[in-house]
Amino acid sequence: MNSPLFISLFGITGIAAAYLLGSLPTGYLAGRLVRGIDIREHGSRSTGATNVLRTLGKGPALAVLVVDVLKGVAAILLARGLFAWLGVPAAWLPWAACLCGLAVLLGHSRSIWLGFTGGKSAATGLGVLLALSWPVGVGAASVFVAVLAVARIVSLASMLAAVTAALLVCLLPEPTAHRLLVVAGGLYVIALHRANIARLRAGTEPKVGRSST
Repeated sequence: MNSPLFISLFGITGIAAAYLLGSLPTGYLAGRLVRGIDIREHGSRSTGATNVLRTLGKGPALAVLVVDVLKGVAAILLARGLFAWLGVPAAWLPWAACLCGLAVLLGHSRSIWLGFTGGKSAATGLGVLLALSWPVGVGAASVFVAVLAVARIVSLASMLAAVTAALLVCLLPEPTAHRLLVVAGGLYVIALHRANIARLRAGTEPKVGRSST
């Protein structure tokens, strides 16, 4: 089991499994199941929970949010369990977990089932944070809730939460692998919000409870 080839093959399998887990199109499926629509043709055209909220309502949005967070948690738990079972040295486990964390983020935003489109990975990223380091995850979630309560703009709350996570992971005694993933993941999430940033600058970004432009 400690054969380098064996570990490599199962390691690649684990990363692929994390990607496929992230690529499960929960928002798309919610649109099909609840109203028989392709949610990518409505609202902001994202498959994330925010567009589900605007298009389908609170119940489906909450379900999508919970499942998307759990995808991130499950990817990290899968990685830790698999690589520990493979006998990977303890010092390598954070790196292995972070590769799977990156894979699940990519899966959510670039789903193989949706022609490599998807959501903006904020909820799945929160799941990754909570599984990697709960203090970082709770800190980011707290900023998200606070900003959302004041500004009522999900995109702004998501981006500030990503920045908070990057700051916290660098300030707390976290492994280098965790720091690299959280910083890279935060930048990735912000990059996926490019259209939202343009609308924020123009003052046209919709608030919670209003339609997307």
